[in-house]
Amino acid sequence: MKTTSPSSYDEMLNADGSVRPAYAGYCQWYDEQPPDLLRRKGSEAEAFFRRTGITFNVYGNEDAEERLIPFDMVPRIITAQQWRKLSRGIEQRVRALNAFLHDLYHRQEIVRSGRLPARLLKGNVAFLPEMVGFTPPGGVYTHIVGIDLVRTGEDDFMVLEDNARTPSGVSYMLENRETMMAMFPELFTRVRVREVSDYPRRLARSLAACAPPACDGKKPVVAVLTPGIYNSAYFEHAFLADQMGAELVEGSDLRVENGRIAMRTTCGYEPIDVLYRRVDDEYLDPLTFNPSSVLGVSGIMDVYRAGGITIANAPGTGICDDKAIYSFMPEIVEFYTGEKPILQNVPTWRCAEPESLKYVLDNLAELVVKEVHGSGGYGMLIGPTSSRKELAAFEAKLRAKPENYIAQPTLSLSTVPILTKAGLAPRHVDLRPFVLVSPNGIDITPGGLTRVALKKGSLVVNSSQGGGTKDSWVLDD
Repeated sequence: MKTTSPSSYDEMLNADGSVRPAYAGYCQWYDEQPPDLLRRKGSEAEAFFRRTGITFNVYGNEDAEERLIPFDMVPRIITAQQWRKLSRGIEQRVRALNAFLHDLYHRQEIVRSGRLPARLLKGNVAFLPEMVGFTPPGGVYTHIVGIDLVRTGEDDFMVLEDNARTPSGVSYMLENRETMMAMFPELFTRVRVREVSDYPRRLARSLAACAPPACDGKKPVVAVLTPGIYNSAYFEHAFLADQMGAELVEGSDLRVENGRIAMRTTCGYEPIDVLYRRVDDEYLDPLTFNPSSVLGVSGIMDVYRAGGITIANAPGTGICDDKAIYSFMPEIVEFYTGEKPILQNVPTWRCAEPESLKYVLDNLAELVVKEVHGSGGYGMLIGPTSSRKELAAFEAKLRAKPENYIAQPTLSLSTVPILTKAGLAPRHVDLRPFVLVSPNGIDITPGGLTRVALKKGSLVVNSSQGGGTKDSWVLDD
């Protein structure tokens, strides 16, 4: 089962072809299986995903058809020891993000200290003046966080980006595990893996712990706000609401009543205490933000500021998704925790700074360049795989609006095996652990969503750009 890739860290095999400890149990099982077992099971899994409706939409696609996210049957495996170190780094970073958001919307001590340039906030659409001076219930801004990690060596994990607004993908993490357990039940009796299936229960408990003052000690009512069936992540919205036992609502189901946000039920309107919103800030309240929005609720920001509802995640958290802000995360972590970051950033050049811009323009063919507000793999340049024409076009964009971009080296991401027609072959991966935050503490789900670049040599793992997903295993001690 040779899958080594000479330029990347292979998570399964050592350089001499021997199996690393994380994969020892799995490889022993794999070698005992009939050659076509995984391929047959892969077809069964695809049929299961189609029946279940686990699809996503690609925005901007002419046919806008729903697609399956490709699922690979070979798990990505992390040892308990590696996970303990990762968990410490993730928790440290999430604590810093929440402290940073509170500071940004209050005294801005980090700006006053000179550690963060004021220009990053001025005119930044992700920074909401409406949140200035307001503290969300329980002091929690980022109730659900996704921290994207990449690996370049045995103990070398780095944060690629922070998702503090509305991180998606947790439904795929859960369905991937359910599928693997259904397909290979005997494998899970041989290899002990940490559980992830209790995530919806933990999410419901964490959200309920963030209930607003208006809840007044009663059992909190939690609802999930979706933009509707045409949203690319609608399956996830419906899935999580169902798994949590929460109501799935759209803006048209809600109204302000007696100073609360109330949802329409068969027994009239019932107040909501916690709204897990999957609607962007701009569309949340037409009276406060985009007046043409029909996705949100008129007046919800007034109710929120009066303590009548908890919105998860808090409006204004998108400032932490800004890639220019990301480049200051080492300083941010140290400023709020008093500790050196356990997890490092990917080295980043801020194109708004003249010296950095010059370096990026001189080395464009070797770098990855991203929009500071970009997501999903869109609006970026991967220098080594771009044509001269593409490089020239991107150079013009950089010169016109340098402050819109950051640049990073082309990392040699780690690889894990996928199943191909020719057998196992290495492909590049990242990892998105999901973190729940409440006044009761920080809860990190073991593993998370592994996204995999299915094309040989590709570094782009996003589902919208042709990537797939894997089950992520964290081994029990």
